Amino acid sequence: MPYDFESPVNRRNTNSVKWDVKPNELPLSIADMDFRTAPEIVSAIQTRAETGIFGYEEVPQAYFEAVANWYRDQHDWQPKTDWMLFATGVVPTISSAVRRLSQIGDNVLIQSPVYNIFYNSILNNGRHVLSSDLVYTDGTYTVDWADLETKMADPLTSLMIFCNPHNPTGHIWETTELERIGALATKYHVVVIADEIHGDVTDTGYQYVPFASVNDVNAQNSVTCVSPSKTFNVAAMHVATVIVPNPELRAIVNRGLNTDELAEPNPFAVPASVAAYTLGAQWVTELRQVITAHKQQLTAFMAANLPQVHVITGHATYLMWLDVSAVTTDAAALTAFLREKTGLIVADGNAYGPNGKLFIRISVACPTAELTDGLNRLKQGIDAYHD
Repeated sequence: MPYDFESPVNRRNTNSVKWDVKPNELPLSIADMDFRTAPEIVSAIQTRAETGIFGYEEVPQAYFEAVANWYRDQHDWQPKTDWMLFATGVVPTISSAVRRLSQIGDNVLIQSPVYNIFYNSILNNGRHVLSSDLVYTDGTYTVDWADLETKMADPLTSLMIFCNPHNPTGHIWETTELERIGALATKYHVVVIADEIHGDVTDTGYQYVPFASVNDVNAQNSVTCVSPSKTFNVAAMHVATVIVPNPELRAIVNRGLNTDELAEPNPFAVPASVAAYTLGAQWVTELRQVITAHKQQLTAFMAANLPQVHVITGHATYLMWLDVSAVTTDAAALTAFLREKTGLIVADGNAYGPNGKLFIRISVACPTAELTDGLNRLKQGIDAYHD
């Protein structure tokens, strides 16, 4: 491989949210990779920085064309540039859309366990969280379709925030599942906000399906949020694209983004994104190979050393969801013990909903040596926890 995913990067004392920890601690919790981004992106940022002027900027058509072509080439979907809006992040967009597409007191539907910040976007805006919990059986998650329909049919349910692919389980939704969710949402007048920030990072040989690409029903009743942030490890660039095929829906979302001052790029957002989407395909291909190998390494390690920990098989994201029900009755207690005993920091499943209390989430997006260290610490901690 021409790209380097093995050299360690010292991120301590760099104002990193992830790495502002004690010297002996190893954080494998936050969805923030420990790989340097693609050198093509670094070069684009350096070129922009050399101008020495960082004034107000507009988003050029070239940005939207780069996004459109990326989704055509990578995901077999050709969104029109006229459908696109620039935003300073997926989460700010979701919060803004919640304010614009629902009323105070409305229900916003999710599928727990799910990305914890969804709860913030709902509750902080005076809406109610309504979860149609995914059903966990024999190590896999499925949709309770009767429950989902009942909760969509509730007159107070106006929005669904849909995680595609799913975080934290790594589930890649089948086209038939997307069709069924889209049909129910349209039937009950529930707008779908599709968070597709992890869509590019799937295991080798697997592809995710954009929600709006499935059919016109889905397209006309959805707001899709995408970003290079997870794919290329550029979260602090604060850049996202909002894809809304329905012109009336798009006008509402656009007004919200502008009212909330979320529609202006920083000086590096556009050149970094254009470089990512036009020059970064090979880097992502190699990243996916590394992530796939690391998932296999973790799975094999668990089978050999911690068979009581069940690995949930998901083929998307660089995050792994581990069933620790044979170890503890509360993941919060286990994660606190692991950090205190070994310095390993992993995510407590309670954060993703009440049905996550028997799970932990761990990132494998790091050099192999770092992952190996983390796995050894995990074994040390769980062995001591048992004792």
